[in-house]
Amino acid sequence: MWTLVKAILALEDGTILEGNGFGYPREVSGEVVFSTGMTGYTESLTDPSYFGQILIQTYPLIGNYGVPDYSITDEFEIPLHFESNRIQVKGYVIYSLTRNPSHWSNKKTLNEWLYEQEIPGIEGIDTRDLTKKIRVKGTMLGILKVAEEIDLREIEARLKEIEDPNERDLVKEVTIDKPVEYNSEKSLKVVLIDCGTKFGIMRNLLQRGMDVVRVPYDYPAEKILELNPFGIVISNGPGDPKKCDKTVQIVRRILETDLPVMGICLGNQILALAANADTYKLKFGHRGQNHPCVDLSTGKCYITSQNHGYTINDESLKETEFDVWFKNVNDKTVEGIKHRKKPVFGTQFHPEASPGPYEMGFLFDCFMKEVKKYAKV
Repeated sequence: MWTLVKAILALEDGTILEGNGFGYPREVSGEVVFSTGMTGYTESLTDPSYFGQILIQTYPLIGNYGVPDYSITDEFEIPLHFESNRIQVKGYVIYSLTRNPSHWSNKKTLNEWLYEQEIPGIEGIDTRDLTKKIRVKGTMLGILKVAEEIDLREIEARLKEIEDPNERDLVKEVTIDKPVEYNSEKSLKVVLIDCGTKFGIMRNLLQRGMDVVRVPYDYPAEKILELNPFGIVISNGPGDPKKCDKTVQIVRRILETDLPVMGICLGNQILALAANADTYKLKFGHRGQNHPCVDLSTGKCYITSQNHGYTINDESLKETEFDVWFKNVNDKTVEGIKHRKKPVFGTQFHPEASPGPYEMGFLFDCFMKEVKKYAKV
């Protein structure tokens, strides 16, 4: 039985959008961002990079294949259709919610899942028009409220007082508490620094025969080196990379070694900061599964999956040992860097996809090649 309740999305510029509420009846605030992805809403909702954000989907039909069960896993018992153990977004903004989904793996509706995890949602919003506003004005803070009755004046009075989640150390809130090991039944151990890692990253490493030791974002460099790894991966994660000072210092120490290092998304930015380069906030970020990036060394263009609001200042790389490797075709921003002398590289996009096109998976093969070379196997 579906009962309509009220919902509003209020932006810091005074924009008020009214719609129908779904999910859990509550009020949340956060950074309002949009994704252009047409599929993969379960992966997007559970991506820790969205922590602290209210997510808008530009694609109009959401929930049409329902929500699968976490018991559907890969050979390493990692859930196939989710990127973490819970929904990470603060709120969800869509045009049309499917109430009767159809798919063989469907176990519950999107509405039921959001309710269970106490996440509010609003539907009936022209998400594409809202996205145009954000593209012009830039990412804004906002309040999303689902309730039987809503006092618009009271909400409007608080729009200038919304906490900016990027002022917090968001990575601290999504990383693990202690090291966890994942065994591929091989002997090539790599350390994954968990800044809010997606399951897809772990899966890609394990599938290529690497044993993974997943450590907290502030795990000391000397303890990491005591594990005797053959490579280091720095994961994706939420928020401003400059809030990750502990991780930057750890990576700076690791860069003094000859270990192969791969940074993904936030990990790419942390690599740059560890090399004394600079990062900055994008106007509205890159979020979706259709972002073209060009490899500057070959001229080849790839379609990539992305989720980030910050990027590297390419001019600041000139005083480092890193070169720009990939660039975004749309806005020419840095999408990947490579060390001139060491087996160290980073990508701003997600080579593991999940969701999205999988054509960048070969970068894990590149990393594996360097790991084997370092291990002398």
